[in-house]
Amino acid sequence: MMVRTEPAMTFIEIRDLDKSFGSFPALKDINLDIAEKEFVTFLGPSGCGKTTMLRTLAGFLAPDRGTIHVDGRLLSSPAAIVPPQQRRMGMVFQNYAVWPHMTVLENVAFGLRIAKVDRRQVRDRVARVLEAVGLTGLEQRHPGQLSGGQQQRVALARSLVVEPAILLLDEPLSNLDAKLRERMRAELKNLQRRMGLTFIYVTHDQAEAMALSDRIVVFDRGEVQQIGEPREIYEHPANLFVADFMGLINRLPAVLVEQADGIARVRVGSQELSAAIAPQATGAAGAATVVIRPEAIRLAHGGVAGENRLAGTIVDVTFLGNIIDYQVDVGGAVLRVQGDRQTALEPGACVALAVAVGECIVMRDEGADHAQTSIDAETAAGPSIALRRAETS
Repeated sequence: MMVRTEPAMTFIEIRDLDKSFGSFPALKDINLDIAEKEFVTFLGPSGCGKTTMLRTLAGFLAPDRGTIHVDGRLLSSPAAIVPPQQRRMGMVFQNYAVWPHMTVLENVAFGLRIAKVDRRQVRDRVARVLEAVGLTGLEQRHPGQLSGGQQQRVALARSLVVEPAILLLDEPLSNLDAKLRERMRAELKNLQRRMGLTFIYVTHDQAEAMALSDRIVVFDRGEVQQIGEPREIYEHPANLFVADFMGLINRLPAVLVEQADGIARVRVGSQELSAAIAPQATGAAGAATVVIRPEAIRLAHGGVAGENRLAGTIVDVTFLGNIIDYQVDVGGAVLRVQGDRQTALEPGACVALAVAVGECIVMRDEGADHAQTSIDAETAAGPSIALRRAETS
């Protein structure tokens, strides 16, 4: 069962929407409500349908089935489409798409001049939006004289100056270096709050989605897998794909021993633990998959009521600066555990691990066709579980 979170009041309404390219189904039965002034991110791996959904919302693509309404107005259906320029939507692309032969001022004013807006209004609106994005004083520079972050702000300003009700952003930060990308995230969020616009943002970067969004829509293979606030999706994933894509997980093949009142007892190798059962989880012939995030496991020095305890042996240690990354063989599986850098342990050390019952989740294994990620623990000694990080091209 997919977890859905509805906004307080619907501004964008997408209903029963399908889109195919030949025999390939790019979008399947999309239903989504977005509130006015909300920051919503479409998140997923390459080819999952997120950009197709954005372009369909922008009016560049027609749906094969279903409808899109904005503020009660029908914009898209198989029978009719309102053209992109009549939708009051701005769009910011991954490659900036600024005119290299025009100055900053000319780039930002371009849409207004095409619309034949009065010259005085053009000057006032351009000045206002350049101040909002922090480009005042750079009006006469050309894009080649600007940094990547400044060029991205020019692209933002050009979309904002036409006063859209909705701003669509297609991976706008992916060409920036890591530090600049992080700084631009904060600027984007502050800009959205100040201007009171509805932002629809596309990315494959989980950290970016969690840092920016009021809500995240997770896509895979053309379908919405989960809708919710960042913390909800991270801590309570609707299925194994979402859990896997939203960060590192320890994925343990286990045997279901018994279950009652939403809690299961499972066997991992020679040891047992208790785990919460995800709503859609089903056990077939005693088989189960248990998901635990590395940061939820601690090297235990004392017992705490309500925790699982596992005995293990450290087989590998990696210093990562803020943490030490351990591979711990618990007999039948190798767990990735994040420890305090102040208390380093060596390979071969016997340790006790503790993890809260609620941090262990029993899920249905949806098979290898959801394997969008890579194995992080290829060199771990002993039987290894799939320690996965979402890696997308």
